[in-house]
Amino acid sequence: MIIRRAPRGNHSPNPRQAAFETLLRIKKEGGYADRLIDNELSDGVLVGPDRGLYAELVFGVLRRQGTLDHILRQLLEKPIIELDPLALVILRLGLYQITSLDRIPESAAVNEAVNLAKVNTPGTSGLVNAVLRNYLRQRDSITFPDLASSPVAGIAARHSQPEWMVEQWLDQLGIAEAALLAEASSTPPPLTLRVNTLRTNRQELLEEFAQSGISAIPCSSSVDGIAVTGRHLITTLPGFAAGLFVVQDEASQLAGTLLGAEPGERIWDACSAPGGKTCHLAQQMDDRGELIATDISRSKLTLVQDSARRLGITTVTTAVTDLHQPDTFPEGVFDRILLDAPCSGLGVIRRNPEAKWRLFSGDVSRLAAVQKILLKNAAAKLKPGGILLYSTCSTSEAENELVVEDFLLHNPAYVLEDLRELFPTLGDLITFYGMFRVWPHRHGMDGFFAARIKKIS
Repeated sequence: MIIRRAPRGNHSPNPRQAAFETLLRIKKEGGYADRLIDNELSDGVLVGPDRGLYAELVFGVLRRQGTLDHILRQLLEKPIIELDPLALVILRLGLYQITSLDRIPESAAVNEAVNLAKVNTPGTSGLVNAVLRNYLRQRDSITFPDLASSPVAGIAARHSQPEWMVEQWLDQLGIAEAALLAEASSTPPPLTLRVNTLRTNRQELLEEFAQSGISAIPCSSSVDGIAVTGRHLITTLPGFAAGLFVVQDEASQLAGTLLGAEPGERIWDACSAPGGKTCHLAQQMDDRGELIATDISRSKLTLVQDSARRLGITTVTTAVTDLHQPDTFPEGVFDRILLDAPCSGLGVIRRNPEAKWRLFSGDVSRLAAVQKILLKNAAAKLKPGGILLYSTCSTSEAENELVVEDFLLHNPAYVLEDLRELFPTLGDLITFYGMFRVWPHRHGMDGFFAARIKKIS
């Protein structure tokens, strides 16, 4: 599909035009929504409430795209694939405002969408107007597939998820829970911080937030976690510049805890970027020992270095490595290894909603094959008695339990440790087989998996 793009000079002061351009860039160039939004907002052209509206429109349309398209198919006289791609983005923006944003009058949403069309694709302004006004007249007649007879299509359409993804969740969880997971995966995630205990503690940071009028509470499972209420620009929160905290989901925080890093050890974070877990390991080591953070991307390692510098961490050394190659390091040299493997990210699509429209079921199988190679190559670098934590932010069994089972089957010198025995306070988050598994709809955290493997000889 060829996508025409409206001419663009400076960033637009109109939040809807800015959202339109960002969504078009994501569709055309495959960019990441959070980075493009940060870039747009850093320009300073959008001010006041327009900043929040812009971000809401971009993330909201991406999260609800499947449902919006399901509705549009019932309003259009031709298939969506034949629609002018600029008009489709504008229709999604208009329909999202009507269906999801109570504070915007419906007439204003329609008029603003028509104005967008007049500026960016003038020949479709009449279509945009007709379709959105038809929705206002016909909304009560919009139908969705029956959940009992067509659970995959029904959940996908209602909760804006690709059908192949829903099929996986149905196999794992059944209809009721799959629907809850699909719904949770299309809602905004919480803002969760991890306190930098090298410089402060959780109670002190909570008090500092309270003094600034910011509502925050301790996380229930991570001893260093804080959940913050409301929308905030991270860099303006109290303590950011002083390195008192880092943004990190509670599930990701717990993954660092499960490795059990100790001061003075030699530890390897094998896929470290952007560095949240790396810096957490340094905290657990009391910034004493040797912590090597590697990644295949040199530019991404800059993020690790920047984060360590802001938090005042000196233990971390970074290096570019390709873990696909078995000779990254000599064998048997590390006390502990964290392998947070590249994955499909199915557990974090509420944070990265653009990803679910790019992924296909075959990607999961392809990634699982790569993960098996990475796990084998990384585990060989453990000392006898050493510990490796394999983790992903995917909900797929193929990328998680089956990768671990395959590794243990072919490598008898390693055993799976039971996390229930090692971390009894986290029992509700650990499976019968002793592996860490959390779900957005059950635990309010990102979908996350971890297994702890010990080298016995």
